[in-house]
Amino acid sequence: MAAVSLSVSTVKPLGDRVFVKVNASEEKTAGGLYLPDTAKEKPQVGEVVSVGAGKLKDDDSRQTMDVKVGDKVLYSKYAGTDIKLGTDEYVLLSEKDILAIVS
Repeated sequence: MAAVSLSVSTVKPLGDRVFVKVNASEEKTAGGLYLPDTAKEKPQVGEVVSVGAGKLKDDDSRQTMDVKVGDKVLYSKYAGTDIKLGTDEYVLLSEKDILAIVS
């Protein structure tokens, strides 16, 4: 899937969505072999840059988000929408696609 390229300065997710900066994928294997771009797997770890207000519940209140700006998260492999801002890669995810907060 192709990434969406945007030329904006800020992105504010809506609802229960999370905007994550993708960590760079590994350049070489544990054995020291360098990987070509076609052999690299899509990264699944990134840092939360921005979060939405939370999912709207039936009583019109907001559910609090489990993640916050600065958290390092592990997310589903094929989740979200890939976004490119300048040279940086981001992914816009639903909070349910985040599997864990890692440290």
